[in-house]
Amino acid sequence: MQREEIILRIAEIEAELKKRRGGDRLSAYNAGSKKHKKQMAFHRSKKRNRWVFGGNRSGKTECGAVECVWLLRGIHPYRKNRKDVFGWCVSLSQQVQRDVAQAKILQYLPRRWIADIVMLSGRKDSPAGGVIDQIKIKNVFGGISTLGFKSCDQGREKFQGTSLDFVWFDEEPPRDVYEECVMRVMDKRGDIFGTMTPLKGQTFIYREIFLNERKNPEIWYEFMSWEDNPFLPKKEIKLLEGALPESSLDARKFGKFSGGKGLVYPEFDESVHVIKPFAVPCEWQDVISIDPGLNNPLSAHWYCVDWDGNVYVVAEHFAAGKDIDFHADAIKKICAKLGWKRDAQGRVHALIDSAAGQRTLSSPKSVAELFAERGIVVNTRVNKDVFAGICAVKSYLKRDNGGGNLYIFSDCANMIEEFKGYFWAEGDAPVKRDDHCMDELRYYIMSRPHAPTGARQLPPTLSDKLRRIKKLKNKKGV
Repeated sequence: MQREEIILRIAEIEAELKKRRGGDRLSAYNAGSKKHKKQMAFHRSKKRNRWVFGGNRSGKTECGAVECVWLLRGIHPYRKNRKDVFGWCVSLSQQVQRDVAQAKILQYLPRRWIADIVMLSGRKDSPAGGVIDQIKIKNVFGGISTLGFKSCDQGREKFQGTSLDFVWFDEEPPRDVYEECVMRVMDKRGDIFGTMTPLKGQTFIYREIFLNERKNPEIWYEFMSWEDNPFLPKKEIKLLEGALPESSLDARKFGKFSGGKGLVYPEFDESVHVIKPFAVPCEWQDVISIDPGLNNPLSAHWYCVDWDGNVYVVAEHFAAGKDIDFHADAIKKICAKLGWKRDAQGRVHALIDSAAGQRTLSSPKSVAELFAERGIVVNTRVNKDVFAGICAVKSYLKRDNGGGNLYIFSDCANMIEEFKGYFWAEGDAPVKRDDHCMDELRYYIMSRPHAPTGARQLPPTLSDKLRRIKKLKNKKGV
């Protein structure tokens, strides 16, 4: 074959691929140079209960629809595929089903793959204008897969009896419907996945999925904001921001849960700010910060600072209803485990709420004095300005802030949970509840942590790791 013929043949192939992609949205889904990274993270997750909390037009519904089509067709690129898959798509009502989830499924499902459509209303030769009961889809392994459409307004009883491979919730369902669907996938060890904008505030999904109060290891979630969608123009984002009140931006832009007045730290992103623990160089060790409590929880965290000014929360002690002896012993055990620095007298140092320096009628000694007697020297001269402290923490949570960032080791569970449930009350003050970690974090950040001085002396393995990270960041232009 001559060179000209090869060039002509390549041009014909490219034209055919372009033509096919034009009529097949599935083949074009995240297939070009521009990719929605959070959509792909959702698809790659192997967890059996996955949720996307996304703002309007963040791309959340698209990934739910594509996930359904991939599973039903037997072509999922990241999961084990099989034939005769049976799943449900659950919407809030039949009208919402027709206008949103059903429409997205039909957009991503090529007509040549459809074996049959069963309609509740409308014509099967024009299904987009009606309400679909079931779609029968040709599976690549043989057999027929089935997608059934359900609406929450049918009531829990309509969700009984069937064993399923998956359930997709398009928006947040009532609790009884959710629990019934969880039962439906148990026989086949199937999947639950949901895509929603959390407009209802702190519902059971907030507690069950976001906070994961039951510590279910199969739960995974991701937040999608307008900025995460590379296909949403920046001009459109500005128009949307201008059209919405500030009170609704947490949910509609960021996909964040709201407690009525909004999250104190919407900048907190668990996928960014929570990292796996690693061996921290002793030069990074800074100080412990404590919010004291006896009946209420005592919260203590160990803070480190690297040479670039990044702050790391590397360990946690959190317990309620315990005395000073218990807390001092626990703090010293964690210090021993970390190899935490001590002064010439063998004591460890910490910041603590200034209230710890006060004596009461019930005790001749202050909490600060009691800790000092047990080898923990606490500094009560902390800056407790709440609003200024929150602003300082926010600056560490923002990326590309010109200064240090904040990272929390994943085993500091109580601090992570408080970040996710810390809301504004009236005025410029947060709700005074479940804030012990947040308080002592502010004490620390307001102490103005600084990078360690002196030459960098790292273990060879960590030095190589940091060098590779820096090289990767430079390559990406971060």
